Amino acid sequence: MPRTARIAPKEHIYHVLTRGNNRQHIFKDDSDYRQYRDILLKYKEKYRYKLYHYVLMTNHVHLVLETTEDGGDLSEIMKGINLSYAQYYKSRYKHIGHFWQDRYKSILISKDDYLLACGSYVELNPVRAGIGGNSGDYRWSSYGVYAYGRRDSAVDEHPIYEQLSNDEAERRKRYREFVKGMLREKDAMRGEMSRRVVYGNEQFTKEVVSKYKVQDVTRPRGRQKGWRKN
Repeated sequence: MPRTARIAPKEHIYHVLTRGNNRQHIFKDDSDYRQYRDILLKYKEKYRYKLYHYVLMTNHVHLVLETTEDGGDLSEIMKGINLSYAQYYKSRYKHIGHFWQDRYKSILISKDDYLLACGSYVELNPVRAGIGGNSGDYRWSSYGVYAYGRRDSAVDEHPIYEQLSNDEAERRKRYREFVKGMLREKDAMRGEMSRRVVYGNEQFTKEVVSKYKVQDVTRPRGRQKGWRKN
């Protein structure tokens, strides 16, 4: 089956997912997690992207980032990050063969409440995986930045978060409540992103679909219901 065409225009926000080959572990200890964060910082400086949300899981990574006009495009950014970390891992563990599973998956995100929802989806990964009782128990994500004001030089707080309140303490409280609401009302958005190409409001989705001639979700393999051969 041919691959879905990748949409990656400049100055857009993307939810990026990349997995270890055959879902193998890509982080074995704290040094690996720290190394990956250092690589994120290295390529932020080089390609001037903004990182809004992230989570590093044992066998995959979620990033929510925005490319900028004077920075690199998404393919340059992800090539740099993925190649650099793979080289580090292979050198440290004498790993041979493919490291990442195929190419990364990317979804275009609108810069509004859908960005908050996408961020909560990313940060709730440890909860869905049964790691800790809540997102605050997990070290390797952006949740602590938004919910508790933790310092993390890799993260850029985005304007949609800042609109929650002019008061910093109240803003953090509202973000925690927002994430709890997503968990309670939408079961942590389980499966929400699995087939999406675009995630945003109706106008944004229509514009992307029309401009780039794509579907907003990927279609399942095989024959569609009601399909018949002519």
